[in-house]
Amino acid sequence: MRRSVLALFVIGVFLIPANADWSEPKADAPLDGFSSPHARIEREWESKFRALPDPQRQRQYMQLLSARPHHVGSAYDKRNAEWILSKFKEWGLDAKIESFKVLFPTPKRRLVELLAPTHYMAKLQEPAFAEDPTSNQQDEQLPTYNAYSRDGDVTAPLVYVNYGVPDDYDRLARLGVSVKGAIVIARYGHSWRGIKPKVAAEHGAVGCIIYSDPKDDGYFGGDVFPKGAMRPDQGVQRGSVLDFASAYPGDPLTPDRGDPNAPHMTKDNAPSITKIPTLPISYGDAQPLLAALSGPLAPEEWRGGLPIAYHVGNPVSPGTAKVHLVIESNWDIKDVNDIIARIPGTGEPDEWVVRGNHHDAWVNGAEDPISGQMTLLEEARSFGELLKQGWKPKRTIIYCAWDGEEPMLLGSTAWAETHGRELQEHAAIYINSDGNDRGYLAMEGSHSLEHFMNEVARNIEDPESKLSVFERERLAGITEAKSDEERKELRQRPDLRMNALGSGSDYTAFIDHLGIASLNLAYEGEDDGGIYHSIYDDFYWYTHSSDTNFVYGVALSQTIGTAVMRMADADILPYQFTDLADTMQKYTKDLQKLLRDKQDEARERAEELKEGAFSAAFDPRKPTVAPPPEDIPPHLNFAPLENALDVLSKSAEHYKAAFDKAGASGFSASETQMDALNQKLIQSERGLTDPAGLPRRPWYKHMIYAPGVYSGYAPKTMPGIREAIEQRHWQEADTEISRVAKVLENEAAIIDSAAADLGGFQ
Repeated sequence: MRRSVLALFVIGVFLIPANADWSEPKADAPLDGFSSPHARIEREWESKFRALPDPQRQRQYMQLLSARPHHVGSAYDKRNAEWILSKFKEWGLDAKIESFKVLFPTPKRRLVELLAPTHYMAKLQEPAFAEDPTSNQQDEQLPTYNAYSRDGDVTAPLVYVNYGVPDDYDRLARLGVSVKGAIVIARYGHSWRGIKPKVAAEHGAVGCIIYSDPKDDGYFGGDVFPKGAMRPDQGVQRGSVLDFASAYPGDPLTPDRGDPNAPHMTKDNAPSITKIPTLPISYGDAQPLLAALSGPLAPEEWRGGLPIAYHVGNPVSPGTAKVHLVIESNWDIKDVNDIIARIPGTGEPDEWVVRGNHHDAWVNGAEDPISGQMTLLEEARSFGELLKQGWKPKRTIIYCAWDGEEPMLLGSTAWAETHGRELQEHAAIYINSDGNDRGYLAMEGSHSLEHFMNEVARNIEDPESKLSVFERERLAGITEAKSDEERKELRQRPDLRMNALGSGSDYTAFIDHLGIASLNLAYEGEDDGGIYHSIYDDFYWYTHSSDTNFVYGVALSQTIGTAVMRMADADILPYQFTDLADTMQKYTKDLQKLLRDKQDEARERAEELKEGAFSAAFDPRKPTVAPPPEDIPPHLNFAPLENALDVLSKSAEHYKAAFDKAGASGFSASETQMDALNQKLIQSERGLTDPAGLPRRPWYKHMIYAPGVYSGYAPKTMPGIREAIEQRHWQEADTEISRVAKVLENEAAIIDSAAADLGGFQ
């Protein structure tokens, strides 16, 4: 599963001249974490590596791996796993398959039927196109459905809820409409799909239908497939609705394979399985349902691209639209097959660099995930070639081709939990990808790695502009900036800002549960498409509408492969903490602004209610209900957090000064000193976790990054504090401020200790 992470006007920031051109770095150029002699050797090997990835090989990998549907439990998924294993071994890597049993439901009965005021039976079928040779593999394709929807057979009034996020239900209440006892229809977008049935159930709905509106990824954005890249009228987005953000990702029956005391669940009591039946449909099937709705006209921003008047419905009025919804699944146990390949380290074999991308798909999955899997394979092949030439990584490199990502991170979570203690002891970094397109380097991850990724980005050529990928982003960011302040930062800040990690891909267990510093990388931003999780995400679409000559596939292999090599070979692991401290300062200011905004909104609402503004604006032909008053949020005590940030900032500067001084003298130290320092650096991300986890979701241990309970994929930064403010839990917010302050103080202590170790170098 992929989601866009690109935000040009906030992610590119550099201190090099605007007319700078890209060029391969000089062999003797300094390199963070390397002594001068080792930096020269590393540059030489990296240059050799970047010459190896081959676009034609990537094309061949994609054509083979996406030739047939390969969802979890399918014959072709197993065949692909065995083929990937054979390639890893062919390239000289020590590889094996690790299998896990997981619950994976597939549908045996689906129905969406409009019963009143007219009759319509939804097709629930994506048609094949003659131009697309794999779209006709219907016997092997999973039907259109939402995995982990609860079984159900319900008949009820229909209500349109826009994107189905909490704010939309507040707006419905203003329109005097309730969804209690109703089936809701929500459009895809603005949250992860599993949030839509979750929020609907919380408001008393008995069923949920999710559709793709043409304004979001259909003809509103361009020609539809097969003429163009956008979603056709019967195209449907499959996907999981497992409530991972409130509970846990992975197999819903095994909450934490690494905990021998964790309970074993059933499908009826697993907290991550939806509470109401849920099914996705196309906009072709949605149009008759939406056209049948009466009641209030939908707010302007709720209106999509269909040629109808969008109404929200009114369950208690005459002529109410009524729908019959059925979903019944086979709740089977299936195998997921993770392929794990190792390149043993020769100097520090007990320090691990872990790299992963998944190989399973909802259907053929050329873009998601094979465009990422092919880049991983070319990295592995290229490393095999370097091994033949005499390259030997200092640290152990582990390449992982995950299975079961699409249903909700089944394979990576099972593997990470099973090997959790080893990973927490040995893993220096996890680097993820999940598909690749064309455009700009999108980066998200742990901010102790922000400077490291800037250095990598400076050494990669963008295949279209021939600039470095970071310089292209910086300049593009300036053109997209919304203010002078943004443009100033884009021109002056030393490093490119990196987005935080939420969830939605295989890094989740590594960072959120185990506290392993992680990255998620892709090229994107120049391709629009509407084939996500449909039968049209295939080789034909990708080779006609995306990275058609596979040059950005090569760029991603070069980018991630360089990062893997640099982490594996460095004398001192190239973490830096000044960007981390700066980002924590920014997150704290964001929280303080969020609280002020809520206070101002509550005061303004109270004033408008007192003035009678809502009554004065009342239109009897379009009746609305005044919003209820809200208590003005209290002042929160941010002092513990601000004090901790001061300590963290000083520690980060202390470490940078010690690092620069030790680097200038060639990192001269004994093997024992090096080992002790690197172990502290490996543990630095663990310092940002709390064993108790986040409130009401203890699986999530990281105190700085987490997926949002009501956003899903999108991250919440300092989530315990942020979500307490958003949900008006004021006492909890104060408690979480203290908890986050404590982990930042712990982090500062680790950084100070590492700086002291550097100070002991000769």
